[in-house]
Order: sequence, then C-alpha cells, then structure tokens
Amino acid sequence: LGGIMLSDSTKLLAETARKIGLNFVNEHDPESKFIKVNSLDLHYMDWGTSGKIPMLLLHGGAQNAHMWDYVGLSFSSDFHVIALDQRGHGDSDWAHDGDYSLEKHQGDIEGFIREVGIAPFNLVGLSMGGQNSTVLTANNPDWVKKVVIVDVGPEVQGEGIQEIRSFTSLPDELDSFEEFVERVAVYSHLRPIEQIRSSLKHNIKQLPNGKWTWKTDKALRDPSRSREAPPTEYLWECIAKIACPALVVRGGESKVFAEETGIAMVNLMANARMVTIEKAGHRVSGDNPVGFEKALVQFLDAD
Repeated sequence: LGGIMLSDSTKLLAETARKIGLNFVNEHDPESKFIKVNSLDLHYMDWGTSGKIPMLLLHGGAQNAHMWDYVGLSFSSDFHVIALDQRGHGDSDWAHDGDYSLEKHQGDIEGFIREVGIAPFNLVGLSMGGQNSTVLTANNPDWVKKVVIVDVGPEVQGEGIQEIRSFTSLPDELDSFEEFVERVAVYSHLRPIEQIRSSLKHNIKQLPNGKWTWKTDKALRDPSRSREAPPTEYLWECIAKIACPALVVRGGESKVFAEETGIAMVNLMANARMVTIEKAGHRVSGDNPVGFEKALVQFLDAD
C-alpha cells in the first residue's frame, strides 16, 4: 500500500471482501462529500478515479450510499464511482416538507448530476434507486451510457414489499448497536454477521439519550404514512423509452421482483438482457457481492 493510511472501515471492508472472494485492485478510502441541491444538503461517497467513465450508484429505500461499498471497492480502478445518499437517507438532509415523491427524487438526482458534472455516465440503481434510474434514463437519454436496474420493475410483488415495510416499521429505537445487528441478522440471513455489523455503522446513529436508531427519515418508517407508489403505467412507458444498453438484475430468492416482470422489461427495451443472481434476495449487491460483481463486469465490458 506504499504507506497509505486507511480508515478502519476501509480496512474492514477490504478484509471482508477478501474473505468472500471479491475482486479488487485498489484499496483506498472514498471521499465523503456534500453538495447543495434543491435546498437540501445531499451527501455522496466519491470513490474516484477522476478521468475515468463515471458510474453513479443509487441505493434502495431505507438504505444509503454505503450499500454500494463493495461495488466501489471493486470498480473504482476502472470507473469514477459515485454513490449518492438520496433525500431522507444516509447523511443527506431529510425533506423539509416530507415530500419523497418520484418527481422530487428526479429533481434531486438531475440537479446533482448537473452540479457534479458527471454526464455521460453508467447508472446502477436498486429497488427505489432502480425505479429512479429507469425514469432518469428514459427522460435523459444523452446522459446515460449504460443502465443497470436491480430487482425492481414497474410492478413489484406485494409479499416482498410488505415484508420490507414490516421490518422498517419495527420499533426504531433500541438500547444498543448490537441489538440492531441481531435484528438485521434475522432479516438478512444471506449475509455474514461481520458484513451486517460493518454496513450498520453507516445506517444507524446514536441519539442524545443513548439509544440507537436509523438514519432514514422517520416519516419514511412510519407505518401509518400513506405511500404513493410511482404510477405503474408511467414506469412501463419509461422502460419502453430506454434505448441504451440495459441490464435487468434479479435476486434468485427475491420476493419483490418476479421473473416474468423482468422478461417483459427486457422485451420492451431496445437493447437489454436479464440475469438472475443466485443466493441473493432483494438486495442483490449485498447478498451476493461476488455474483453481482461478475454480472456487472460482463455487462460493462461488452460492446
């Protein structure tokens, strides 16, 4: 490493990546940055490397930019990897008016892209981030070179969505960090405990009263909150407009994204294919990082 000092979190990330057999070349700390967009301070992780083709990563609901840490580690030697905390998530500001509509997300992401100046770029989005990626690509075809839509489509399965909502609606203040580790370990049974512990360091925070809670806006975790899903018909229209190379990724054990929906998406797009990652649920890139990396490499390397 030539004497480069690494943070403890990066050392742990690289250590766990080696254990699971993930391929990576450079071992370095990403930069944590903030930028003002639509009166919100949006946080993002910049993995470098400047001058390379940019790769923008959009996380799922109740997640944050660090869900892409394995991707950043693996791809930052060949791409300028940027992972954004979308409004209300991670270290970005919560929406002042509680508005987390598709329209507001699009405004944030488009504003972020203009401010950072990364277009054209490759785009990867999971779940909520995948729907945002679908709309962004359809409406800004000159910006996106290739798009990867992970475990989401215009239609999702009710069983899987309800399972996610039941989890995020559990009591959100616990007495210790390890209590959260134990809770997530039951929910994310495909992940080793050290991986869960590492990711939770970026997704929960300690309150002044000593308890621990999620960083995600409490409004998004409120089970009584009305949830306006993006209109299905509009999302299908966006899928049909995508002309750039597209990869649809499905977790083999996903309860959210049906294979038939993925096939229908591929058939509508001009240049698309689908891959199923075995031993992965909805959060594919974290459940099976090695399988996800291989699929991403194959897609990005193809002409």
